[in-house]
Amino acid sequence: MTATVDKPATTSLLVRSLRSTFATGATRSLSWRLAQLDGIERFCDEQEDAIAEAMASDLGRNAFDSWFGEIVGTKAEVAYARKNLKRWMKPQRQRLPLTQLPGSARVHYEPLGVVLVIGPWNYPVFLTLSPLVAAVAAGNCVVVKPSELAPATSALLATVLPSYLDKDAIRVVEGDGVVTQELLAQGFDHALFTGGTAIGAKIMAGAAPTLTPVTLELGGKSPVIVDEDADLDVVARRLAWVKLMNSGQTCIAPDYVLAHRSIRDALVSKTVAALAEMNTAPEGRVRIVNERQFDRLRGYLAVTSGNVVAGGAVDPDTLSMEPTVLVDPAVDEPVMTDEIFGPILPVLAVDSVDDAIAFVNARPKPLATYVFSKSKAVQRRIVTEVPTGGIVVNHIALHCLVPSLPFGGVGASGMGAYHGRWGFETFSHRKAVLTKTFKPDLRIVYPPYDEKAKRLMRKLF
Repeated sequence: MTATVDKPATTSLLVRSLRSTFATGATRSLSWRLAQLDGIERFCDEQEDAIAEAMASDLGRNAFDSWFGEIVGTKAEVAYARKNLKRWMKPQRQRLPLTQLPGSARVHYEPLGVVLVIGPWNYPVFLTLSPLVAAVAAGNCVVVKPSELAPATSALLATVLPSYLDKDAIRVVEGDGVVTQELLAQGFDHALFTGGTAIGAKIMAGAAPTLTPVTLELGGKSPVIVDEDADLDVVARRLAWVKLMNSGQTCIAPDYVLAHRSIRDALVSKTVAALAEMNTAPEGRVRIVNERQFDRLRGYLAVTSGNVVAGGAVDPDTLSMEPTVLVDPAVDEPVMTDEIFGPILPVLAVDSVDDAIAFVNARPKPLATYVFSKSKAVQRRIVTEVPTGGIVVNHIALHCLVPSLPFGGVGASGMGAYHGRWGFETFSHRKAVLTKTFKPDLRIVYPPYDEKAKRLMRKLF
């Protein structure tokens, strides 16, 4: 079932249909929610080959990398939600102050209604289905809008995914940014967008007229801080692994490295060697998603003042480029001011942890920060002093595969979070419920108040 929307009237009918479904209460039951989670898991299992084929077409990714990048995280989210959903759905009892006794207080988690999930092109299955897991776990009807920049995956989600889910409650809509804005104009109970900061601003603006709350999973320049006591062989391998992943087109990829001056050159040498060892792309060049992104990355290399110590070759015919290591680019050139989102890794020297913290904090808040150090004190300082969406100590990017951790940005790197219970709560309304008894019914709290009543109420309240 494909819902390719090209008219506002069509989007209006679609949203009204989903609101009618939600009004029946069908999506509120535990059984319905579990059935949708099972459907998402079966889609991942039964369509693994089709997903890999779409990934190869859209991003040039091999089957194993598609499994690891798209299916592993999605199934982990499903498994975690399935295990905990019954507990999440239970009203949470709250304490009452003495002045409110007798009585009871609870927080009820109820579905928001009809929500919109806008997926990205770089991990078009995981970063579309993972929010869908949260939305259906919370009992919502959902419109899923895949990215048009991953057309094969978008078509797969539109034509195949609905057969695994409740078609009356979950719809897939294909289209470009115009379609996204037409959808937003209908007014949703929540919208979650994953993508770049500039487009995130347009999503927020499109949601504003209808007061649609938004969760924005954006990007940013995620720094790697390497202390002088770090195990450089391990650091180099982990840097190379994640920077090569999806050709560096990952929102939490290491964007640049701040290495202690005493170990910077050794780290560069080891990272170059690790990249060469792990790079299995044809002729050593990794594919970039489209011409616009390729030209942007090539432009960074054309104007950099940094020393290209490895890579740098590009091929416009295949939209591919060698993974590139830059040493000491100017801090105000594009590769150091824009989110790279590609296989370029700048490495700069710093004289101390203080300098590294000051460098990061002088820039927009990143989506992720990575610190490599054996020192607990240094680890604590980075965790405490660097405002960032998330931090990983002595590794890179793996926090996104932990369902019990919230995943989200701060400032320019995003707002709100999801994964696990955090996603369930994002797509739920926390309804406050206070229950009182008929007796006692103290007359003293009702006017008119004499002086004695006033004095007593001041003591009580």
